[in-house]
Amino acid sequence: MAMSDPTTTNQRQFDRFSPRTLSQTSLESIEGEIDQAGGVPPPPVDVEGALGFTHFDAPDAHDDHVVVLMTSENIEQLPMQSLVRIRSAPDPQHHVPARDYLGVVTAGPFAEPDGLRADSSIVVATTTQGRGRILLPRYHGRAFVQILGEEIEPGKLVPHRFRPRPNSPVFPLSLEQTTSVLRVGGDAQLGALVGNQQITVAVNTRLKSVLPRHTGILGTTGSGKSTTVARLVHQLQRAGAAIVIFDVEGEYTEIDQPTDHDAMVAALRRRNLQPQGVPNLHVYHLVGRQTSRQGSQANVSSFRLDFADLSPHAVMEILDLSEAQQTRFLKAYDVLKLLMRDLQIFPRPHNEADYQRLLDLDELESGYPEMTLAMLRDVVNVCLDYADHSQDGGSGRRRPAGNDAEADFQLSRHLYSPQLKDHVDRVKQFVARSRPPGNLPSWMSLLGKLNRLARLNVFDNPRANPLSPSALTRGGNVSVIDLSDTDSPAVNNLVIAALLRQIQLQQELNFRQAAEEGRPPTPTIVFIEEAHEFLSAARIRQMPTLFEQVARIAKRGRKRWLGLVFVTQLPQHLPDDILGLVNNYVIHKIADANVLERLRRSIANLDRSQWGAVPALAPGQAIVSLTSATRPVL
Repeated sequence: MAMSDPTTTNQRQFDRFSPRTLSQTSLESIEGEIDQAGGVPPPPVDVEGALGFTHFDAPDAHDDHVVVLMTSENIEQLPMQSLVRIRSAPDPQHHVPARDYLGVVTAGPFAEPDGLRADSSIVVATTTQGRGRILLPRYHGRAFVQILGEEIEPGKLVPHRFRPRPNSPVFPLSLEQTTSVLRVGGDAQLGALVGNQQITVAVNTRLKSVLPRHTGILGTTGSGKSTTVARLVHQLQRAGAAIVIFDVEGEYTEIDQPTDHDAMVAALRRRNLQPQGVPNLHVYHLVGRQTSRQGSQANVSSFRLDFADLSPHAVMEILDLSEAQQTRFLKAYDVLKLLMRDLQIFPRPHNEADYQRLLDLDELESGYPEMTLAMLRDVVNVCLDYADHSQDGGSGRRRPAGNDAEADFQLSRHLYSPQLKDHVDRVKQFVARSRPPGNLPSWMSLLGKLNRLARLNVFDNPRANPLSPSALTRGGNVSVIDLSDTDSPAVNNLVIAALLRQIQLQQELNFRQAAEEGRPPTPTIVFIEEAHEFLSAARIRQMPTLFEQVARIAKRGRKRWLGLVFVTQLPQHLPDDILGLVNNYVIHKIADANVLERLRRSIANLDRSQWGAVPALAPGQAIVSLTSATRPVL
């Protein structure tokens, strides 16, 4: 047998394993296998400190949510509402850059068994029959994270166009990072963030985009609205704002006293705080009414309303005048204006300021200066007597016009207003010249309603002074308008409408003065308790002028640092027009599903999990949505 040459054999073996150029077909085959196996792995991403990783998307995935999986040890490190950063690895092969996203845990983390369905027979059996004695299977956590945006630089977000890639590491944000991202810092503290007690949710009173854009504090009875109001009032006062509270229940007349409620005291101690009252409190009540304040009366005083501050159109709506009565009311009102000019009551002779007030007068917002309710009642009385005189035996036929003796008719009663009682003939002449319409029943009904208004004894009452708008809008003052003893929503509406207008005018003056002096303006915040009674849908239908006044004040106030806070336990009674004025919300517990559904249509920035939490909120807990914050927080 011939022997092979060892040298030749070794050469053949060497040639067999030496590098050779692959054919194009072989290369394509290898690339195909790599693609089938998942492609070229991306460069490794630093996963040190990651608590979980993004999962693949299911068919029911949402554009702004991703699923995050984590080990059982990390479940408690990603609680509900915690903020996270997702680092999506680059993919050079497909030219995908690395991206960072910020998100918030909106559901979960849920515990799921490894390699088993949670509803499988073996898992159900070990849970129900084992009673804790059977070995617990290994499990992991699953959380749903809402993407807040793509982070183009630390803390700066833009709307995301792409989703994080699967298996992207998820990192928790630090305390400082969370505070910075949420933007809930400020000088008026509301409370601690649920899930992270070290973070305090606060309002920045120097941001024009927050409080002057108006606030709603909503919640059922006992949910903590009053505590929130008291806390916010205390903090706003410390920040230098002026606060006015329209208090229809008398809840805040003793807000200067520290709380002695055991649960509240204990909660304060847990945060190393002591109960404190609100200093510099002033309580005002209508003349002839009582205050609900039981303590010292040193800071309590009465006030009156001036009829001249009320728009004649608002008065007609509040009195619920019929069309015929409105016609006669406006006729008497116009006659009285002419009389006041003729008698030089207003404008006063050679008084340029009075003439300027007339030029600026808008009767949709306020009444004729210096006019009193007693003067208007006198004119209506004279119109009634004239109508009676001008009828022929009650037949309804008018006497012929042009008779010089038209003003020669008897009055059925004396004039009572000091301004007119010595000018009876002049009043009769002006009434006769105006030719007021007849129909005695309409005049009598109008007079009856004006008399009922007068019997309230709150208009032009010499026993009290009107409130000083400059005092109400002075920084650091807390003014409580105690309406608890009126027993009349109509009277409350009159007071609120009149004072809101005065506060608005004073705030505009304060704003101009601050600009001239080169200093920041003092914010004025007005709290309207039981706002559903003042601005319900039914009330607005009955009194559209009143709503228009509030809407104008709300819109103008934004530019003048005047903010309104609507507090109500019945938000379903507030119309969409009012909710449309509100940009900040503090939402306490609301259990009614219909109410929540309506609010959901008006308040767009709460996510599904937050709405789901509202019915289960504990007393004192609330979801806070501020225009300055990145998202609502609990």
